[in-house]
Amino acid sequence: MPLLHDRRRLIVSPALAPAQMRETDRFDRGEEATDGVLTIGLINNMPDGALQSTERQFMRLLTAAAGNNRVRFHCFALPSVRRSQPAKWRVDQKYTDIADLDHLHIDGLIVTGAEPIATTLPEEPFWQELAEIVDWAKTNTRSTIWSCLAAHAAVLHLDGIERHRLDTKCSGIYDCANMTDDWLMRDLPPSIRIAHSRINELRQIELDARGYRSLTHSAEAGVDIFAKQFQSQFVFFQGHPEYDPLSLEREYLRDISRFLAGERDSYPAFPVGYFDAATEERLMDFERRARLERRPGLSAELPDRTVRPDSATGATATMIFRNWLDYLSGDAQPVAPSMDRGALR
Repeated sequence: MPLLHDRRRLIVSPALAPAQMRETDRFDRGEEATDGVLTIGLINNMPDGALQSTERQFMRLLTAAAGNNRVRFHCFALPSVRRSQPAKWRVDQKYTDIADLDHLHIDGLIVTGAEPIATTLPEEPFWQELAEIVDWAKTNTRSTIWSCLAAHAAVLHLDGIERHRLDTKCSGIYDCANMTDDWLMRDLPPSIRIAHSRINELRQIELDARGYRSLTHSAEAGVDIFAKQFQSQFVFFQGHPEYDPLSLEREYLRDISRFLAGERDSYPAFPVGYFDAATEERLMDFERRARLERRPGLSAELPDRTVRPDSATGATATMIFRNWLDYLSGDAQPVAPSMDRGALR
């Protein structure tokens, strides 16, 4: 079903209700929503090239996971995230104003990562706004999902836990052990496969020391999903369960193009557990050639690529988000009693 964009109306499927503000949503913050619809917000901080694909990925997941839940969906963007003019136009025309966040009675919030441009997170131009979102979400949502860099920023702001730079980029599909019977992991197998794509990591020993609970863990990629209970249930993804089957390939090809154009010094490694063996051989041959003939036009001569059939992660992601929506609706386990909801400042 086609996606209809409007500042106040986003329709993905019959399961996703129109995100149209009612008068009670707009003005009456003292009462809980009574229409049986969950209101989900996505704060999309991804770079311009991934802006629309990120919208589609999360909307697709929510559609597949909705079940008996009806979902009202809003996209937001932080003003401090730098955008090209076409991307800024899309945000201005299609996204709900971030200033309206406090008037929409958000049940669940999803905050994406961003492409880092500074040495440390507090030096990022969006740091202050993102920190304010963390503080707001603690008392104004039932649960918030923090993805990748947003997860790193949230735990730094909340508990002073620093991320650590990796020697090489963590990119690929990794087997992650299901370590708990937490409601988010309900009906999932003992091992799940999740996409990761990052150059920094949070370490489990440091998270454990500050009261976070690890839900899934990979021997190669480290902590995958972890959580901490505030007034809101915070869930953190170091990986990307929302990625579609070609997301890692797009990032890998982008990094190759940047290398060939002289925009990065190192040639990227192909994603772990993602391409089939024959493709990996062809890509290694191309890498040797690229190092000798380094020029932008060479990217047009990349070899054909085949993704491994077992790299698909959609069913796992759908189950995780189904459990999350059930939690928001009260079907997974009781939600802590609501306290006064503060305003976003």
